[in-house]
Amino acid sequence: MAGRPRGRRRGEVTVAAVARLAGVSAPTVSKVLNGRSGVALETRRRVELALREHGYRRPGSPHQAAHVEVVFYGMQSSMAIRVLHGVEQVAGAHSLAVGFTDALHQASTGRNWARELLARRPVAVIAVHLGFSSDQHSLLAASGIPLVALDPDGEPEPSVPSVTASNRSGGMAAARHLLDFGHRRIAVLSGPADRLCARARLEGVRAAMDAAGTPLDEGLVRTGQWFAFEDGLSCGRELLRLPDPPTGVLCGNDLQALGVYEAARQAGLRIPYDLSVVGFDDITYSRWCGPPMTTVRQPLVEMGSAAAELALSVAPPHTRIELATTLIARDSTAAPRRSDAMDAPAR
Repeated sequence: MAGRPRGRRRGEVTVAAVARLAGVSAPTVSKVLNGRSGVALETRRRVELALREHGYRRPGSPHQAAHVEVVFYGMQSSMAIRVLHGVEQVAGAHSLAVGFTDALHQASTGRNWARELLARRPVAVIAVHLGFSSDQHSLLAASGIPLVALDPDGEPEPSVPSVTASNRSGGMAAARHLLDFGHRRIAVLSGPADRLCARARLEGVRAAMDAAGTPLDEGLVRTGQWFAFEDGLSCGRELLRLPDPPTGVLCGNDLQALGVYEAARQAGLRIPYDLSVVGFDDITYSRWCGPPMTTVRQPLVEMGSAAAELALSVAPPHTRIELATTLIARDSTAAPRRSDAMDAPAR
């Protein structure tokens, strides 16, 4: 795809053709494509169906600022920046700019982010950590703008290509790391239960521990409200106050792990001598904390690049790309000191 706006190719369906198929006027189709009001609900659905069934793609406009739009559900500091870097690597090679939208912020101020996005007419849209309402998905799907989901909250619509990290494998690698050190009383602090990645990581931990003959103690599993420092602090305090506390904690992400660090400090425990901690993501801070954190690295830049490649190549439906995670062993993990944990046979 070149940076210049593209014209209509031979055989591609036009607005006029969609209007005839839906039994409406061309201006009505244009209103639906651009997310504008003034179209009856039944009429809008009829137009959206015609757009989808006949594979309408929006042509470029001479006045269009050619760009790829990345939609985040909350900007997550360095993680968002790394995704944007990956998208820009591919978009820049096509002479396209990159813009972004924070859907969480816009929704909190009462703005309709999907309609505002369509008004800007991007070449493609990449949605990060985002779940769509049916209305939002219909609006975007009918626009003729290619849409790709990056690390979606739940199972994406079949028509939407997606890119994820190997979250289940990452959870397995983290659990095996502690098991190899001799830990058996392992706690898990998971992310929100409605997040697909959180469920996959927890499933990976369970699978690794089952395979080791040490099933996960469900009494040592905690679910965070968010992937947040506060989750790690509150759940970490709770776990460390147990009569028989864990010797290691596997966290849903690095921010939760930093919260566990603070809970351990408040309890007078030293990491990793008294407690091993493993994070997930490998954000910059995981290398700077004391001690440097063992974590599972997500290839965020590569995920952004892969999503951009899918969007700009107009990938077929059902396309799913999963990129490998990597365990990064640092200084927050070691063999447990408690005698009951050490009684387990070495693997």
